Amino acid sequence: MENRIFGYIRVSSKDQNLDRQRDSLRQYVPNDRDIYADMQSGKDFDRPSYQALKKAVRSGDVIYVHEMERLGRNKKEIKENLEEFKEMGVAVRILNLPTTMIDYSQYGDKMQKILMEMVNNILIEVLATMAETERDNIRKRQREGIESAHKRGIKFGRPTLKLPDTWLEDYFMWKRKEVTAAELKRKYIMPASTFYKKIKETEEMLGNDSVEKTISKK
Repeated sequence: MENRIFGYIRVSSKDQNLDRQRDSLRQYVPNDRDIYADMQSGKDFDRPSYQALKKAVRSGDVIYVHEMERLGRNKKEIKENLEEFKEMGVAVRILNLPTTMIDYSQYGDKMQKILMEMVNNILIEVLATMAETERDNIRKRQREGIESAHKRGIKFGRPTLKLPDTWLEDYFMWKRKEVTAAELKRKYIMPASTFYKKIKETEEMLGNDSVEKTISKK
């Protein structure tokens, strides 16, 4: 069976336009029907077109993506998905990462496969490092915020409601509109009044500068 070339494009909402990404992939993907598109947040990989693409690809196929962020926001999950494609024998080429775009066909099928696997391994390792660094930075800002708040004598309500470690990361995702308040209230089993009280306490703890610096990161 002949190997196929696919593309994947995504925007976060239906009022955004996919044309720029689609145009950038057309020079690599022969058929528009093989460019899969989602208009949905990149907070996770539960997207209909992305899941359909994963079912369509076979060993030896290639997927082109405009930029890493189009795959998603969660670097840990991007890494896991790239590992899946690697195990399937599917190459992922990302237009704004030149190393992934090098044409190795001149070296023959065997060497091309080895070189592409090496590139994929490097990409996966870089993403793993970035994901761990991101988690470390969040934990560091959390510790600094708590220490700063304690020095200012700020209290955080009744001690009986202890928030899990995931709260701060979810808070920043909510600030970036990657999750809704309703989703977090369900996750933490909180009434609206408690949820917004904890939001206020978190913002007092972190301070405006820390919040703005963090939510500005894409």
